[in-house]
Amino acid sequence: MTHLWVRAEQRPNEDRVGLTPEGAAALIKAGIRVTVEESSVRAIPLKGYRDAGAEIAPENSWPDAPADAIIFGLKELPEDGTPLPHRHIMFGHAFKGQHSGKALLERFKAGGGTLYDLEYLVDENGRRVAAFGYWAGYAGAAVTLKTWAAQQRGEICGPVGVYPSKDALNAELLAELDATGTDRPRAIVIGALGRVGTGASDLCTAMGVEVTKWDMAETASGGPFPEILDHDIFLNCIFARPGTPVFVPREALDQPRKLSAIGDVACDPDSDYNPIPVYDRATSWAEPALRVATDPVMDVMAIDNLPSMLPVESSEDYAAQLLPSLLTLTDLDSGVWGRAKATFASHMG
Repeated sequence: MTHLWVRAEQRPNEDRVGLTPEGAAALIKAGIRVTVEESSVRAIPLKGYRDAGAEIAPENSWPDAPADAIIFGLKELPEDGTPLPHRHIMFGHAFKGQHSGKALLERFKAGGGTLYDLEYLVDENGRRVAAFGYWAGYAGAAVTLKTWAAQQRGEICGPVGVYPSKDALNAELLAELDATGTDRPRAIVIGALGRVGTGASDLCTAMGVEVTKWDMAETASGGPFPEILDHDIFLNCIFARPGTPVFVPREALDQPRKLSAIGDVACDPDSDYNPIPVYDRATSWAEPALRVATDPVMDVMAIDNLPSMLPVESSEDYAAQLLPSLLTLTDLDSGVWGRAKATFASHMG
């Protein structure tokens, strides 16, 4: 019997999960055995999984799971160098030359296990079957608006954290914007037609912020794009790749501009194709904004795990997208799982 083992997340500030109790019930009904670890941080309570018929295991006990279990988590495993004999489903960040990714692949090589990377679960047309993009855009726009509001107070944005719901986030942010005593800022979203851009645009609309929506057609010229500097806020929702234009060049910091807050939701400062080369490192929940200019001020928000701020909504959305693929776990050699396995094998040499 196919056995899916849902592990507890061990990365700080990670309360999400890729399977809901409803999804667990569907898998069990389909003949798949489901084990869910206890978790001290998971946003969805354990009771729902127990009521769905899932078996319950102690937190972080996955290394001792049966050899045939498929270990399912979202974010990275502890970097302790131990061999990995199981089959794992997670975001491995291992196929783009990252240093930590190379170390992870060595652990799979040592243990004989397999990585089914969630980023590389694709349909027959190469499109990802599940993504957190919408909530990354939503939360990223919210923190960028918080950054702008802090500027109106003569401050830099303070720490952010987890919200029990988007309604709680919206209420807090509306109060912050109203307290500035100024008109709402104008924002421009690049990548507005994608999942990330849609989430960013929806948050701005909910806050009463006027949004200019650009996508591939508006950026096809390759730049420069002086229109970006005429907005108060710029939200980048396009992942860097060869051919991506530069949206805000370094020299823009010294040019006349309204732009004072950039939300790089794509967050790829280390890329050779970084479209916002005014900053060089990701920001954090503790320090969400990086000040890159002072006269006039410019702050960049570039947090790399934004959906974790809204763990309930992002978990439910992602789990619903992924469930149809989880229901096919009984066949790991074809379809979505076969393609992911082939991708892993190609990087193992």
